[in-house]
Parts: sequence; structure tokens; C-alpha cells
Amino acid sequence: MLETGAYTFVSVSVDLGVGTLTLNRPDKLNAFTADMVDEGVSALGMLVRHPEVRAILITGAGKAFSAGADVDELRQVVEKGDTDLGRRLVDGTRAVGNLIRSAPQPVLAAINGVAAGGGANLALACDLRIASDAAKIGQVYTKIGLHPDWGGTYYLTRLVGPSKAMELFLSGDLIDAHEAWRIGMVNRVVESHHHADVARSWARHIAAAPPLAVHALKHAVYLSERSTLDRMLDYELETQLACFKSEDAREGLDAFFAKRTPHFHGR
Repeated sequence: MLETGAYTFVSVSVDLGVGTLTLNRPDKLNAFTADMVDEGVSALGMLVRHPEVRAILITGAGKAFSAGADVDELRQVVEKGDTDLGRRLVDGTRAVGNLIRSAPQPVLAAINGVAAGGGANLALACDLRIASDAAKIGQVYTKIGLHPDWGGTYYLTRLVGPSKAMELFLSGDLIDAHEAWRIGMVNRVVESHHHADVARSWARHIAAAPPLAVHALKHAVYLSERSTLDRMLDYELETQLACFKSEDAREGLDAFFAKRTPHFHGR
């Protein structure tokens, strides 16, 4: 395993094609400070650009994914009117969402515990989510007089629909992992004692997929949200013709007929 980068509030590693970004303030339930947001943007950008990384896994150290924004910094923003700090806390995450959506690699959130506020929305920004059965997820903003941020009104509404999103925003309640799965917020729920292993296994499985096709299909899924059927059929045709010419397609077919596991190289 390759440990990369020197960070204070996050840690980064690369192993078997999977880049892992771990939120690393376990004593504070991985609550975000502005400095931590800056580190997260830097670390995520490094993983996106890393030549060996074919899937990215985001998780939290200790018993939480992330409790959201650090309450001490929130108090400074609200009581002292520190709008510069508030902007760093909120708008710095624009880069996180853009990195996740534009990354050629699929990005998975391994929700190992509570994911609240900005922590919930970081998970929702990811392409896939796997939750521990001990996880709780919630849009807790109204509990403290605040509006959703970190892209929550965008991501949650698209995952569960406007009416359910409105309910979750207005209640501010944390819901358990099984309810989150039932309404479509997470893809999988696994028992807490092997959550980390299953998340890594899933990420490694995705990392073994053909990179060219994976990048294109990720782009297609999000493009389809704002496109017509005809536009998507055109895109699929263009992309498939390009895949037909790739070494990965030849490798995939050769492996199929030889009854062996394919090894894709992104060419």
C-alpha cells in the first residue's frame, strides 16, 4: 500500500487501484473545519489525477463518517459575523462536488457511522454509497436555524425526489441506514463489523473494470439528467464506436473466449 501526501485532517492511501481518502478528526466525529475542507480538496484532487487510481473511496476514521461542520467554527461565523470563514466552510465544497462529478473514476462513500449536514451531503455527492448498519444520515440544518449546503438540495432531491427531500430537510431528523436504503439514498447496507472490508472489496471490483468505458458511462449517467433520448443515443453511439477500437475491448473479448479474468489498461 502506498501512503501519499502529508495532511493533518485527512489521510490518503493507494492500494490495488483504489485511492482512499479518510476524514481524520475522529475525536470530533470528523467534523469539518475550513482548513479540513481545503485539505480534502487537495487530497481528492491528488487522487483524481493519480495514474494508479481507478476507483476512489471516501470514509471516516473512528465511529463517524462526518458530523458536518465544526460547531466551534459555526459559532464563530454566526456570533462574530465572520463571513469569510463561512464562505470557506460552504463554498470550498463546490470544488469537492465538481471533482467528484468530473473525475474519470467512480467515487464511493463508505458511510461507517453518523453522516450529518455537510457530512451527509459529501456522501450524497459520491457516485455510490455503502452504509454500515450502524450509520445514521440526516439533513440536520433546521435544528440549528440553518439552510442546507454542500449541494444537499441538488443531490438529495435527485436521489429521493422533491417531496421526500423536503420532508428530510424540514424534519432535520437522522434516519437509519436501512431507511436510507429503502428510499434510495444509499446503494447497500452491510453489517458494521465487516463494513470496511466489503467497501474496499466493492471499490477493488470497480477498479478492475475497463477505465475508458467506466469514465464514459459515468459521464453518460449525469449527462442524461439534462439531455434528450436522441442526444443520449448519439452519445452512446459515439462512445461505443470509440470503445470498439480500444485495446480494452479486445482484451475483454479475448478473456471472455479464453474463460479468464480480463486485465484492462485504459487504452
